[in-house]
Amino acid sequence: MPYVPHTAEETRQMLETVGVSSMDELFADIGPELRPRSFNLPHGKSEMEVMAQIERLAAKNKVDVVSFLGAGFYDHHIPAAVDTLTSRGEFATAYTPYQPEASQGTLQAIFEYQTAISRLLDMECANASVYDGGSAIFEAMMMGVRATRRKRLVISEALSPIYRIMLASYTTNLGLELVTVPHRDGNTDIEALMAAVDDTTAAVVVQNPNFFGHAHDFTALFDHAREVGAKSVISVYPIMQTLLRTPGEMGADVAVAEGQSLGMPLSFGGPYLGIMTCTSKMVRQMPGRIVGRTVDTQGRTGYVLTLQAREQHIRRQKATSNICSNQSLCALRALVYMSLLGPCGMKRVALSSIENAHYAAKRLTAIPGVSLMSDAPFCNEFAIRLPISAYEAVDRMTERGFVPGFPLGRYYEGLENCLLVACTERHTREDVGILAEMLGGLIR
Repeated sequence: MPYVPHTAEETRQMLETVGVSSMDELFADIGPELRPRSFNLPHGKSEMEVMAQIERLAAKNKVDVVSFLGAGFYDHHIPAAVDTLTSRGEFATAYTPYQPEASQGTLQAIFEYQTAISRLLDMECANASVYDGGSAIFEAMMMGVRATRRKRLVISEALSPIYRIMLASYTTNLGLELVTVPHRDGNTDIEALMAAVDDTTAAVVVQNPNFFGHAHDFTALFDHAREVGAKSVISVYPIMQTLLRTPGEMGADVAVAEGQSLGMPLSFGGPYLGIMTCTSKMVRQMPGRIVGRTVDTQGRTGYVLTLQAREQHIRRQKATSNICSNQSLCALRALVYMSLLGPCGMKRVALSSIENAHYAAKRLTAIPGVSLMSDAPFCNEFAIRLPISAYEAVDRMTERGFVPGFPLGRYYEGLENCLLVACTERHTREDVGILAEMLGGLIR
């Protein structure tokens, strides 16, 4: 985003408008311990001097590493046209498109995004996005609670532990029962999930590929859930939807995803994009904005907000979601990315990522003492067991410019020697070869 300075007079006018006398008074509700600390930039510096100091600070971040870190967020190539098109001034606005008479272009872009996402996940409806994949899966779970009027949720332990922590946090005061079904050597235990889902269950929540990278077919689980009146919620990796069995084919009621891999960079934790889709039977339970296409009295095409459920329109005590902020720019990036690559391009990205991951698995498991955590099918991510601590491997290799993966012991007790390795189309055979040589050198 470009730097837009305010003059002292403009700042004074803004403060006067909101009825405070100073910037300190404006932020008085934020505790001093929560405010950003100064980085000691003296007054009177020239632009060149300020840039030099900022660049020295920025250089402390390790941004020139070769990274095999995934765990839900992936380093895919972003075509230059994505930045060029989405950085147009018309799209960079704080304005939220609630008034259709003033924002037909924005509403059409959201409508096209919803259409593309619905086709990608093979689901009937999509909303205009929520904050991130974790928010999306919470909202999906609550759709199941509202639709069934039940309070018991069955969750696979192979669902991202980051998401599971979010679900536990978000539901702390909602009186819900969260039942977690353990994974089996990194595999989603479908039989145990089926045994846990009964006629008191609101929804069963799974992920494909799961957190360990393994792909599953949940058709039988979703059929069972339907038979006992429970809803099926699945979180997916959108890039792999060009190859894997889709949520629609498996019979899911709600499908969600983290949309970062669709044209958004890895940028210190965000902004991300929460993708949400569902069947038409569940659409009235879906939170947030949904844009529809219609015609006016003269037959002209128009785009309008449809089935919207904003907090301002319902009683506050029933408003459990918080998704009013404008995610449209991130959704637009995803739409531009998907439009530029098309179905064939996205499939090539997925295939290239899978091929690189399987080549990496072959090279790494050739190291004495290293083995795959499971023989189950995997896509672009896999877990390996090491004869040393995975934390040690990550620390020592990151110092040398290679991030070998995600240490699973961070979230899974007993897996301290296990490393989750992710590949994308950006990795080369040379990258994988160096990774294998460095890891082999550490172990020897």
